[in-house]
Amino acid sequence: MEDLFKKYEDVLSPKLLEDVKKNIPEKLDKSKVREILERVKNEFLNAKVEAGESVGLIAAESIGEQGTQMTLNTFHYAGVAEMNVTVGLPRLIEILDGRKTISTPMMEIYLKSPYNKGKDIKKIALSIKETKLRDVASEFSINVAELVIEVALDEKAIENIGLDSSKVGKAVEKALKDYDMKQKGNILTIKSGKDEGLNELYKLKEKLKDVHISGIKDVYQVLPVKRGEDFIIITAGSNLKAAFENEYVDAAMTTTNNVAEVLDVLGIEAARQAIINEVFKVIENQGLNIDKRHMMLVADTMCNSGVIKGLTRYGVVSEKASVLAKASFETPIKHIISAALVGEEDKLNSVVENVMLNQAVPVGTGLPGLITKIKK
Repeated sequence: MEDLFKKYEDVLSPKLLEDVKKNIPEKLDKSKVREILERVKNEFLNAKVEAGESVGLIAAESIGEQGTQMTLNTFHYAGVAEMNVTVGLPRLIEILDGRKTISTPMMEIYLKSPYNKGKDIKKIALSIKETKLRDVASEFSINVAELVIEVALDEKAIENIGLDSSKVGKAVEKALKDYDMKQKGNILTIKSGKDEGLNELYKLKEKLKDVHISGIKDVYQVLPVKRGEDFIIITAGSNLKAAFENEYVDAAMTTTNNVAEVLDVLGIEAARQAIINEVFKVIENQGLNIDKRHMMLVADTMCNSGVIKGLTRYGVVSEKASVLAKASFETPIKHIISAALVGEEDKLNSVVENVMLNQAVPVGTGLPGLITKIKK
């Protein structure tokens, strides 16, 4: 059987051959295996792109044509305040521009067993949500006579997140290194070491409200959801690195919709896959259909330099060697003047610049150059 697979090594990719080996039933006779391999070979060759095919143009048309059918709305999770998801065209633009900050960052946190079956799901969700001092305090007040700030803690709110007053006090003390803090029961008293006026004290009171107590930073809303058999936690706000540090989180499955964050935490290959997945989600959500290979081509173009470059004049377009290609995208006069000042040359290697000059484009039949000897 091995010699049969060897014959196809030059035609099929190692991955395809491996998949065929894994999936063919045992005790299958040689002629049947040959038939399967022949079919796979034909499918593989049919799926290949012809040399000289302008794949970029087709990908742009395919995504652009469907993109015009998109809506401009924001999807809202029922029953949860602040849980909005940007979908449709604004989301597509956000992904393809390679934006670092996105309008509605979200995570889908998958849990390890037994938590994924619903064990302590509410408790876990609350421990993931970022808790600030304002969430566990019932009152902030300024004692004008002694120039101190008093914070009354809400015992019930602290209990809900699985902490106690002393732990909250320690978290506040850690955050305010330059201030004296005393705790008596559920009252925190904060005094500045310097002689500060009321104005400074008021600013400190506002700063105190945002002191981080527990949970994952930047995650301001959580929603446990049942997907099939398992429970997952959807979050508004994203912090992938901090989520991975919790022992009950399944790091292999947990995802974020922030592609720049995926790049920082998991690297460029993961970011490329995230771009494909996110674009696919947008397209599917709108009930449209684009071949995945067009998206893969776009993702490859954005990620081939090792960092994410958006499809903008500051990203992918800025790297083009051709002056005319840059000029055809945006700000033409600026590009042409800059090129003229330094005496840049345009080799006319690509499609756009040849179309501009009304010449044969180097795709399809225009790709090979025929050289013949002319009879005298």
